[in-house]
Amino acid sequence: MHELSLAASIVESVTESLGAYPGGRVLEVRLKVGALAAVAEDALQFCYGVATEGTALAGSRLIVNLLPVVMHCEQCGRDVELAGVQSFRCSLCGKPCFDLRQGRELEIEALEIDEGEIHTDQVRA
Repeated sequence: MHELSLAASIVESVTESLGAYPGGRVLEVRLKVGALAAVAEDALQFCYGVATEGTALAGSRLIVNLLPVVMHCEQCGRDVELAGVQSFRCSLCGKPCFDLRQGRELEIEALEIDEGEIHTDQVRA
């Protein structure tokens, strides 16, 4: 199960980003995950909960935006969404497609951070 190492990497990356927000707490992490990234969303959600325990991400939500496979068909000259990952053929003309445009992504898309209260002793002129 590589989802645990993925969750740990997400926690590490987000924790590094929190350096710009001292005292900040992560409320939500949004990911883009392509259909070819071989990620089981349920397993990733479970592992994320485990990996965030005792961190600034504890209690945060993991929102996964699943992206379909999109190929460019040379015959049609268009980008087409594949019905599944079993056949890399154009859904319009049926010809094989080789130019992948979307589907391998695995990236942090956005963070929602609660910066907390700013005290006057933290504000610098």
